[in-house]
Amino acid sequence: MAGNAIDQTRRMLSLVTYLRERPGARVTDVARAFGITEDELIGDLDVLPMCGTSFRGGDLLDIDTDGDRIWWHNPDASGTSTGEPLRLAADEATALLVAARAVATLPGLREGDRQALLRATAKLEAAAGEAAGASSRLSVTFESEGGVFADVDRAIAERRRLWLRYYSPARDELTEREVDPIRLFAVGHTYMEAWCRLSEARRTFRLDRVAEIRLLDEPSDPPPVELRDLSESLVQPAAEDPEVVVEVGPGGRWVAEYYPHDSAEELPDGGLRITLRTPDPASLRRLALRLGRDGRIVSPLALADSARDAAREALAAYGE
Repeated sequence: MAGNAIDQTRRMLSLVTYLRERPGARVTDVARAFGITEDELIGDLDVLPMCGTSFRGGDLLDIDTDGDRIWWHNPDASGTSTGEPLRLAADEATALLVAARAVATLPGLREGDRQALLRATAKLEAAAGEAAGASSRLSVTFESEGGVFADVDRAIAERRRLWLRYYSPARDELTEREVDPIRLFAVGHTYMEAWCRLSEARRTFRLDRVAEIRLLDEPSDPPPVELRDLSESLVQPAAEDPEVVVEVGPGGRWVAEYYPHDSAEELPDGGLRITLRTPDPASLRRLALRLGRDGRIVSPLALADSARDAAREALAAYGE
């Protein structure tokens, strides 16, 4: 699986050497050599042109493909030729040193990677001279989710199952579950997409809501699922997600603008009958409470009854 960010970085570094030695390499051959799909390879090739020894145009990698072959027009830009040596300004050296020291402290980082990073940092400090002194007075602390990220990243790399204690804001409770991680991604926050063994369905978990995490010895074995395109938004309903029908009045038409839905039928009173899908129907109880008299959940019946009960409890608490 190529959803691991650290593995992708390693692969892209190897791609530079591989493509330098094979001008005009075929896309199919390169993808097979790296054990990835052609789409994943094209994704890497879209990123490589943003890399180089500096952000000056001639120093960026000029790599493109016609869909069949891969062409590298300026292989000397990788810095392995007899061209000018790389020179860093004081602020660039400081930024690199601070970042390198911070990454080296990440929990879950493979020891071999940590040692390689420390060796590279020592060489950079020696080359930076006085600039290295300024970097020693700066430090970076990663968010608390950094440790969770490292554990998830390791589970993906080693194909291991995870145990979680996870806070669900929809239910306002902590739940325990075992999951088979599929990938990490970021849309505002960092998320893990995984196959949840508790619900036997694909679920998305926000890393800063993971209260506790543990790697298990059981192998991760998620069923084959089609990865969702998250380029537009995080909320991307899948065909297998449960269907929910909501009826709203004129004051609740905004629901159709903010929630991805399958259909929105006009009602005689100017409202809408909205059919949508969600992996967690219970999360829509909050929507029902927000709508109040402007809307109601029609189906499934169990969710509609649950929403009515929640509304009664809220009214009772307000009256006390």
